[in-house]
Amino acid sequence: MTRTLPAGLSVTARVPASSANLGPGFDSLGMALGIYDEIEVRTTDSGLTIRVEGEGADDVPWGPSHLVVRAIERGLEASGVWADGLDVVCRNVIPHSRGLGSSASAVVGGLAAGCGLAAKLDSALATGSDQLVQLASEFEGHPDNAAASVLGGIVVSWTETATDGAAAPDHGRVYRAVRLDPHPTLRPVVLIPEERSSTAHTRGLLPEVVAHGDAAFNVSRAALAVVALTQRTDLLLPATADRLHQTQRAPALPLTTAWIARLRAAGIAATVSGAGPTVLALGTSEFPAELRALAAIDGLRVVEPGLAEGVQVDCV
Repeated sequence: MTRTLPAGLSVTARVPASSANLGPGFDSLGMALGIYDEIEVRTTDSGLTIRVEGEGADDVPWGPSHLVVRAIERGLEASGVWADGLDVVCRNVIPHSRGLGSSASAVVGGLAAGCGLAAKLDSALATGSDQLVQLASEFEGHPDNAAASVLGGIVVSWTETATDGAAAPDHGRVYRAVRLDPHPTLRPVVLIPEERSSTAHTRGLLPEVVAHGDAAFNVSRAALAVVALTQRTDLLLPATADRLHQTQRAPALPLTTAWIARLRAAGIAATVSGAGPTVLALGTSEFPAELRALAAIDGLRVVEPGLAEGVQVDCV
């Protein structure tokens, strides 16, 4: 039976950006980055008001179709509650359409806020991280970015179906993830261009069939990446090599591709962040000043965000 929330309840969700793939771990490896969006939600007597500040303020719908609003409502529904009215404020810092998981962060933040409102009504309605990963991944269609924003740190994620023996929900997919604790010296750096890219477009460049040798290469490097990211940072360069998606996307990402080659030639483990165009560089020392200066000339903003914990919800 659905319970209606009283007016006046409020929560604030703070959710990190993420980088997916990390080179060879296509749709499976992810990392939470210390760039945050904040979503403040308050229940009201009726209606919907939404305000967006920062990234996307001028180009996202301010109404029921807004991704955050849809996620809040899904979180309420999953918790068995409803609200007659909502006042929503989105303070966005994560760049949009740059390969930093902005849509996954919006979904995770909205879900966490909706579930947080339910838990404020009744602590027995609190939602666990596994369920948040499932709900968020249903929006995304794959769990790498969403799981990173939920769990923080580094994640290994996967998808199960009924054919895998999973007790699948109605849509037939179960999304799962585990968190890995990153090596304490690991330092992510992102090089963010001004131009945007479309995930749908860059994913459409990928072939339906890959060579057996390329598949075997990526399996070995993805396994090695787990070791490099958590124990052996000296292996980061070989562990971030890829044959499944970066070369195939290169024609759509010329600046990104050129910078990955430049950084790797300098001994820095660099990959496409998600679907791009942001470049993710992984190392253990300060990013070289000369490369930072060259990046600025090419219009790339160099940010050292640090690794992040997962979404946090404060009940006010």
